[in-house]
Amino acid sequence: MNKLGKTDLLVSPLGFGGIVVMNAQPQQASNVVRDAVEAGVNYFDVAPSYGNAQEILGGAIEPFRKEIVLSCKTLVRDASGAKEELNRSLKELKTDYFDLYQLHGLIEVEKDVKAAFSKSGVMKTVLEAKRAGVIRYIGFSAHSSEAALAAMNEYDFDTVMCPVNYTVHHKTGLDIEILREAKKRGMGIIALKALARRRRGPEESRGDYQKCWYEPLDNPEIAKLALSWTLSQGADVAVSPGEESLFRMALKFYKDCGNLSDQELDKLKTYLANDEPIF
Repeated sequence: MNKLGKTDLLVSPLGFGGIVVMNAQPQQASNVVRDAVEAGVNYFDVAPSYGNAQEILGGAIEPFRKEIVLSCKTLVRDASGAKEELNRSLKELKTDYFDLYQLHGLIEVEKDVKAAFSKSGVMKTVLEAKRAGVIRYIGFSAHSSEAALAAMNEYDFDTVMCPVNYTVHHKTGLDIEILREAKKRGMGIIALKALARRRRGPEESRGDYQKCWYEPLDNPEIAKLALSWTLSQGADVAVSPGEESLFRMALKFYKDCGNLSDQELDKLKTYLANDEPIF
């Protein structure tokens, strides 16, 4: 288990992405959640924007609620809309509190960050919920360094969630400033897209991975190297792709992830050399 930044939460290196159970039958969802918990996974991440994932996940995690770290997110930027969504998320997930609640998908400074911190912005609801004990810790997810850094300057967040992906790092550097600042502030780091391989073409089929908008890494050997690389960048937890098969693949090797040798780094670099980054 890793300590999630400056919080008192201990989290597994591999997190459960709620999209795994989107559109799943209740028994199927219960089975994969049980298998995850038994394999040591305790960080569960979900959002209202993930179809019916909240509703399906709620029943599946109910027997384990006291054992897990439950994180939810909101794309809503205004206080009143956020309050309605927060209450709905609590109800669907069959809980009376969230260990972590995050502003979801910060991309633009004005549209997302400034709106969230306006007088009638979502942060008003989030801070009220924290004072009431409904939210323990507050974080955000970001897909741009500009938005992430702007958010950090607005509030002393507990966590940041962002892409920490080998190809993205080396070809666009999206994560570099975010991680540097987050570490300086003692924030917990939640990695996205560790097992994303490349951007799909507009006409390219999703094939066996209908829940992934990108082409994922499904070669277990390379996926293990990619997850090891992500965790070595300082991520406390890396959230799984949304496909159950990919989550179960990672479940088999995540405990064995560690620092990569020069030979392993070369193998990862060679395998991904011609791939286009997803961000």
